[in-house]
Amino acid sequence: MGHGDDRWNSSNPSRRGIAKLTPQGKTVETPRRLARLYLVKAEQFAAEAGDALASSRYDAAMLNAVHAGISASDAVCVAIGGRRSSDPDHQHAARLLEQTGGGSKEFSESAKRLRMLLGKKNAVEYESRVTSKSDATDAVKRAGRLVSWAGRIVDDARV
Repeated sequence: MGHGDDRWNSSNPSRRGIAKLTPQGKTVETPRRLARLYLVKAEQFAAEAGDALASSRYDAAMLNAVHAGISASDAVCVAIGGRRSSDPDHQHAARLLEQTGGGSKEFSESAKRLRMLLGKKNAVEYESRVTSKSDATDAVKRAGRLVSWAGRIVDDARV
């Protein structure tokens, strides 16, 4: 490590948590110890999604399920890679999740679950479409699987 190596220099943008543009979109370095914070958020969103589903509030169930999936992805990416997506296009979070897993089947399947959740987000949030009971139920199940999986990954990472 010579004087030309600025990885450890506090003026290096990546050391200050400033977003970087990568093939996975904008990302930000995040201390691995914060992975549990993102996992707790994911668990809270998943719980709210389940409550909304039980109360026939299907749009709320869908959107909370989507946010649970995004936070679960953040938890995994932070736990393993010390980086999370900060891109407004949440599809980049799915790409980063896949990349974090090195192309493993397990991570690819989880990224696919996240993409399926994200595919419903805009229709519910910005269009006049109303979420059906069936779609909400499916989203809550997918989010639950993602959050459970993220919990195992974060536990295994021992952060």
